[in-house]
Amino acid sequence: MEVKSAYIHIPFCVRICTYCDFNKYFIHNQPVDEYLDCLIKEMCDSEVRVLETVFVGGGTPTALSYKQLKRLLIAITDIFEIKGEFSFEANPDELTLEKVQLLKDFGVNRLSMGVQTFKPELLEILGRTHHTTDIYQAVTNARAVGIPSISLDLMYHLPQQTLEDFKDSLEKALAMDIDHISSYGLILEPKTQFYNMYKKGKLKIPNEDIGEEMYEYLIERMNKSDLHQYEISNFGKIGHESEHNKVYWKNEGYYGFGAGASGYVNGERYSNVNPVNHYIKKIKNNERPILQSTSPTKTEQMEEEMFLGLRMNKGVSKSRFFEKFDQTVEQVYEQALKDLIQKELIVEQDDYISMTDRGKVVGNLVFEAFLLNV
Repeated sequence: MEVKSAYIHIPFCVRICTYCDFNKYFIHNQPVDEYLDCLIKEMCDSEVRVLETVFVGGGTPTALSYKQLKRLLIAITDIFEIKGEFSFEANPDELTLEKVQLLKDFGVNRLSMGVQTFKPELLEILGRTHHTTDIYQAVTNARAVGIPSISLDLMYHLPQQTLEDFKDSLEKALAMDIDHISSYGLILEPKTQFYNMYKKGKLKIPNEDIGEEMYEYLIERMNKSDLHQYEISNFGKIGHESEHNKVYWKNEGYYGFGAGASGYVNGERYSNVNPVNHYIKKIKNNERPILQSTSPTKTEQMEEEMFLGLRMNKGVSKSRFFEKFDQTVEQVYEQALKDLIQKELIVEQDDYISMTDRGKVVGNLVFEAFLLNV
């Protein structure tokens, strides 16, 4: 399995959002510089040095100081030759003109901004640090320095959010002539503030029907824009699709660097230890900072090929499936395919099996049909 991509994790935030379950820590009093030392060492130990895509996420990479951010960028570009997409996640209020210029100077060509909503009351509920004005300023700054591709994340099915609220955020994003939009429904994850509030009866989430209505509106509205849907939750102008995320959906190999990062290399799926101090200790002891690793069986690889590939509008390539597993999709999943086609949740067209619009709305039901071990 050839590795052409890397995900780099910066687990620090200025504020912890109420819904977030990613590996993250309040940046105050954290050993940030020591963490960067170890992160750079882990990257230096990689065998592959020429990559097609690099994605720096978190946490919030832009929570780093200018000096720390510059050090990270110098290290990444010294260690790796990045031939294609170089993406950074960012909070709008942290994207000062100085930081955006720094990112551009080191070859960052894609920014993914965690906007979530344009409604101030909802931003407060989510625990976001930015205001609506920060979104516009961040996009202005990114355009001013010439960042080629700008993506905004928007959320739906939020506490107290109405369909009109979601429509309004979508319209405001589209009015900025943005290059890419990722839009996800809220999932209550254990260990988040939202989950604890919900369990105590202190948080009301709109019912599932409203969530589905928001998603159906999302597809309908984006179909009328110049951002085409290419994955369940992602929409981009031609030439602005996330090439890095496609690596995941195509079930290809990638490095995961940093505390809590996951990777897929030489048939091994691994995840690094989460706590920053544990990660630092392992690197300093010249150990791999691994929490767990598995080598998926052929059956598990086929399952992954289906439920990851079906996320994309194009779907799963039958010829590629046969090349990888020496079996046809029909041989392995004959009954599941028949059932889903009959229910009009998937379609077969030429070399591809893909989900219908209705299939995307109930995507989890489609994915479950391809889990052979259930």
